[in-house]
Amino acid sequence: MIKIDCDVVVVGSGVAGLVCALELPEDYNIILITKKNLEDSNSYLAQGGISVRRGEKDRESFINDTLTAGHFKNNKKAVEILVDESEDAVQSLLKYGVEFNMKDDSLAYTREGGHSKFRIVYHNDITGRAVMEGLIKKVKTRRNIRILEECEMKDIVEMDNSSLGVIAKYDNKYTFINSKYTVLATGGTGGLYGNSTSFPHIKGDGIGVAITHGVKLKDISNIQIHPTSLYEEKIGRRFLISESVRGEGAKILNYHGNRFIDELKPRDVVSKAIFEEMKKDNSKHEWLNFRTIDKDINARFPNICKYLMDIGIDPKKENVPVVPAHHYTIGGIDVDMNARTSMNNLYAIGEVANTGVHGTNRLASNSLLECVVFGKRAAKDIKNNYTEEKKNLDLDNLAYSIDGNYEDIVKKRIEEDENSKVK
Repeated sequence: MIKIDCDVVVVGSGVAGLVCALELPEDYNIILITKKNLEDSNSYLAQGGISVRRGEKDRESFINDTLTAGHFKNNKKAVEILVDESEDAVQSLLKYGVEFNMKDDSLAYTREGGHSKFRIVYHNDITGRAVMEGLIKKVKTRRNIRILEECEMKDIVEMDNSSLGVIAKYDNKYTFINSKYTVLATGGTGGLYGNSTSFPHIKGDGIGVAITHGVKLKDISNIQIHPTSLYEEKIGRRFLISESVRGEGAKILNYHGNRFIDELKPRDVVSKAIFEEMKKDNSKHEWLNFRTIDKDINARFPNICKYLMDIGIDPKKENVPVVPAHHYTIGGIDVDMNARTSMNNLYAIGEVANTGVHGTNRLASNSLLECVVFGKRAAKDIKNNYTEEKKNLDLDNLAYSIDGNYEDIVKKRIEEDENSKVK
């Protein structure tokens, strides 16, 4: 067994994990682990954009749109934080080298379902990729951040409800990453579903360890269905057709070619309407008409159009088959407004966490924003609580003083993991 000591271990390489690592001081020893490669996160797949407040006059409108989409089950304080810190979040991304579409030397904005105005910054139809590439490039320049790819978290190690790090499998060897703070940024549960827009390897690892250790969860049954994934006969991850396509004017049609729903209603409303129409038509999908968009769709949505053309669908000439699919895990690990969990020194950010921002239905393009806002908040809280006393703390002595020998705990977790494979 290999043992590595660090100040902070970040589990997950999506936008939340990368932002948190970058926001931590450069004299901290940080280890960032990811189950696959840095790019293999659901953040990378995001197409639409990032919501941002358009000045103080837009504050109440943005808050109300978020609350309305979430059926007013949101934590209003969390929503206010999200909205009030959104402009700073976008500025942080620009500082880290992320590029967004511009119009007349200013940020360009689009609109998606549930938004009462154009307030979403974007990069063509690959916003997630653009954000990730900018952050990955920046994180690789930080000498204090050690990146371990193909490194799978197997468990967290805790004593007396305090996190002492994680057990991971790296280079086919078990490794105990002994840390003063642990940040879970492991994503949602999409990989557990047969019909999902998520990567199949992202399947609730963080929520799983939280359950094992009695870390408090919230609204774990709440998931979001996206109305317009591409319908294909093949099994596997569904290709997402961004909500911004409808924001720019695309129309949803039933099997008879008739429009039956306002495309810019919140996602749950649109998804329900499609399911009901499919039931009436006894169909496997409905249709999305790109030809009602008053823009050059190849210029505005180059990657979506290329994918469709590559599989033989020309959106300029024909309707595109769409079906609702699992898209986002709303519930998760219960956290406070600084991303703290119910376990000492353990934080959760991004889709694995439940900040209360989304209520029972997430407003479009609020997910990447939440990752940035609460990734920054987690880093700030760690910094504020990382006193000189804790900085000089001997992790080994802490482990022994809490509850015996931590090595016994680690070995036990490894044995349990190996036994589960045999079963």
